[in-house]
Amino acid sequence: MSLPRFPESYWLSSADIPAFEPLKASIDVEVAVIGGGITGITTAYLLAKEGKRTALLTSGSLIGGTTGYTTAKITVQHNLIYDEHIRHFGLEKAGLFYQANNEALAFIRKKVEEYGIDCDFTEEDAFVYATTDVGEELLRKEVAAYRELNIPGYLTDDLPLPFPVRSALGLRGQARFHPVPYLVRLVTEFVRMGGQVYEDTMVEAVEEGSPNRLKIGGGIEAVCDDVVSCSHFPVLESGLYFARLHAESSYVLAARLPHGQELPAGMYISADNPTRSIRTVTYKGEKLLLLGGESHKTGQGVCTIKHYEALEGWANSVFGVTDFPYRWSTNDFVTLDKLPYIGQATGRHPHSFVATGYRKWGMTSGTAAALLLTDLIVGRDNRYRELFDPVRFQADPDLKELIVQNADVAKQMIAGKLEWLTRKPDELGRDEGALVRIGGRKAGAYRDAEGELFLVDSTCTHLGCEVEWNNGDRTWDCPCHGSRFHYDGGVLEGPATEPLKRIE
Repeated sequence: MSLPRFPESYWLSSADIPAFEPLKASIDVEVAVIGGGITGITTAYLLAKEGKRTALLTSGSLIGGTTGYTTAKITVQHNLIYDEHIRHFGLEKAGLFYQANNEALAFIRKKVEEYGIDCDFTEEDAFVYATTDVGEELLRKEVAAYRELNIPGYLTDDLPLPFPVRSALGLRGQARFHPVPYLVRLVTEFVRMGGQVYEDTMVEAVEEGSPNRLKIGGGIEAVCDDVVSCSHFPVLESGLYFARLHAESSYVLAARLPHGQELPAGMYISADNPTRSIRTVTYKGEKLLLLGGESHKTGQGVCTIKHYEALEGWANSVFGVTDFPYRWSTNDFVTLDKLPYIGQATGRHPHSFVATGYRKWGMTSGTAAALLLTDLIVGRDNRYRELFDPVRFQADPDLKELIVQNADVAKQMIAGKLEWLTRKPDELGRDEGALVRIGGRKAGAYRDAEGELFLVDSTCTHLGCEVEWNNGDRTWDCPCHGSRFHYDGGVLEGPATEPLKRIE
């Protein structure tokens, strides 16, 4: 294979992110913001501007999660969504969704200009394109939705892509950027205004009340008036979010085009399946092509390396590329009705807030979340409050999706418990992982490139499902609720907060 054996983040290798110490003593602030991605950082920055004593806590490094592994499109064109939103929520709410994301785009553009941030911010047209009869029919419905909502889209069949396109829906004035230097500047401003940042600080539980108490381990806690969970999966347990969200994995390759071949201008995503995303980027003076897709439920499906291979094969056949210097995958959470959950986490705790479920469109949705959360915490009206209210429930499609998703969880849990394994740890080669059987019990085993063996209990520490080995990224992934663990058992993504138990 031409792919590197281990994922390397294109984004994180390209900026000097400030390092902060983990929380070592209890703190008392007005607001505690949990999460080191675009929502957490932007929310903390905005609250500090409002004069709030704010602490930002993240379980790993800043910008080290989904925000650090993204194609970073800043667009209101979230693939084919507006026709569906009109059918489920009505014309007014679908229009509010467009306006909220449009305001988020404008906010990012303004901050880039205000601070003069060198983050490759580039305005480009965005396109959803169709190559089949099915895709063209879906596109036709989306065009009608654009017209009803007065979204200034336009139809074209002339795209600078090396394959035939039947039609495409374009939208001008969209953008792409490099999120790391952008967010590093917001963090710098946050600290300058007196904000506190704590990395490697896993919030294990939140005792909601007046005040809120964040349990961090080792007897350490953070006390705050308001708590905001902007982590990928909500830390707050009161909203039963594990039953109302599911995790999806997707994959990206960064490719070098053959010498003399021009890169296509614009940002593209297919209306057909499998989904394919295309855009260019400038990295260290070199232009690269970012190619994404292969979405599936986390922890389920074929061997994950096959998804990288599928993207590589498609990229080679369409663009003729064979040089892929970077690859990565990311997890995104999807709500029952595909609208993010942003706002008061439950009706019982007025000072607990949550933001999650961006469905792979976190640059605009995460920024819109920060703007809404700030208004809620400082007591300002916000017209998007009801739209994104986490306690909402739509009979269509929420009820159907609730049944489907939780039936799938039950299926995965039972299948994982009944699976019979015969493989033993000593059968693993170097850089190989698998579920094995040790002394009659199931375990996860990985032997690294130097031959060291890592053994972990394969039972997810969230609700007891059995994890699966992710060969593409060398992680243990839970097929029930999307938790991800390092091969040594450490937590990479929630809802789990406890590592897989090591087996000596």
